[in-house]
Amino acid sequence: MKFLIAGLGNIGAEYAGTRHNIGFRVADALAGGAGAYGGTGAASGAAFATDRYGDVARVSFKGRTLVVLKPSTYMNLSGKAVSYWLQKERIPKENLLVVVDDIALPFGAVRIRGKGSDGGHNGLKNITEVLGNGDYARLRFGVGGDFPRGYQIDHVLGEWTAGELKALPERVALACDAVRTFAAAGLDTAMNTYNNK
Repeated sequence: MKFLIAGLGNIGAEYAGTRHNIGFRVADALAGGAGAYGGTGAASGAAFATDRYGDVARVSFKGRTLVVLKPSTYMNLSGKAVSYWLQKERIPKENLLVVVDDIALPFGAVRIRGKGSDGGHNGLKNITEVLGNGDYARLRFGVGGDFPRGYQIDHVLGEWTAGELKALPERVALACDAVRTFAAAGLDTAMNTYNNK
């Protein structure tokens, strides 16, 4: 059984350490295995290969294959990459999980939902437009909303604080565990286990 795990972000060194790229960071941790960011229970590391519309790694976990995607289309065109890889790998939409940043959640909080609105997130908005609806699972990783009115873009495209960087490995590891649970045990179990941690 295959799953597409799409960690959203923007390519380029100027975006690498930003809050908006937490999807890439979670994807890297998933592919890197247990040691990459302090995750638990992962298989051995898997290398990313540059392919059409993104970098892709394949991770085996409990009989499942996780096709881990970091789109190279930039955030606003994420749907093109997600749609392409769903079709190429013949993965049903119910086996898609998109990992994104969320300013409505406190730093490090993880929320999984089986469907929903884009919540103002341009990556989710484009995926919803391309796929035709919002009926796909998403994992929102809280990046906090502690910024002055009108400074949302500066916040999400800004780098983590020293305190956040110190706490980040543990929270990324939790997100990775949630992704693996989604694939191995299903959406409901993942939501019930991780949405209040």
